[in-house]
Amino acid sequence: MLKSWKLKEVVLMSLFSVVFGIVYLLFLHVGNIWAGFIGPIAYEWIFGIWFIVSIICMYIIRKPGAAVISETIAAAIEVLLGNAVGPRLILAGVIQGLGAEAAFAATRYRRFDVWVLMMAGVGASVFSFTYGYFLGGFTVFSTGYVLLMLSIRILSGAIIAGIGGKAVVDGLLSTGSLQGYAITRSKKGEARA
Repeated sequence: MLKSWKLKEVVLMSLFSVVFGIVYLLFLHVGNIWAGFIGPIAYEWIFGIWFIVSIICMYIIRKPGAAVISETIAAAIEVLLGNAVGPRLILAGVIQGLGAEAAFAATRYRRFDVWVLMMAGVGASVFSFTYGYFLGGFTVFSTGYVLLMLSIRILSGAIIAGIGGKAVVDGLLSTGSLQGYAITRSKKGEARA
């Protein structure tokens, strides 16, 4: 999978993964504080942050595997930094990355407009929610509450990960720091705005 990758693409993906592994762990504490006030639904509002690195890396690198690999590395970093979930979190990272990757694969890695980025956030949301439903004990909640949790997570994935990820990359793109990456070689007809 990485045979066609340039070294600078691997380095950039690794850098983003480490940075967001740290961010992910910090947001876990934000979620913990908020959950103390409103319960487990608190995490759903910010869940999109835990998908963002997969969208950022895919939007820049535009090669199969960028979403799932970056999300997996970020999860591993989060575990190494002390997330209490432990190694099971790495599997969650793989699942989240696969959800994001599915949206790009559906376009055969040819479209990277805001709608596809948002769908990648939705894919990560649905995949992670399905995983969390069985491991997180969501079965004890009423159907209405579970559907509300899923809806909020989907919105969070689309907005924070999809639109937010695009905003981060577009900001970096405007500085010229992404010269030489696939995003700068995109065709004029592609929607980047």
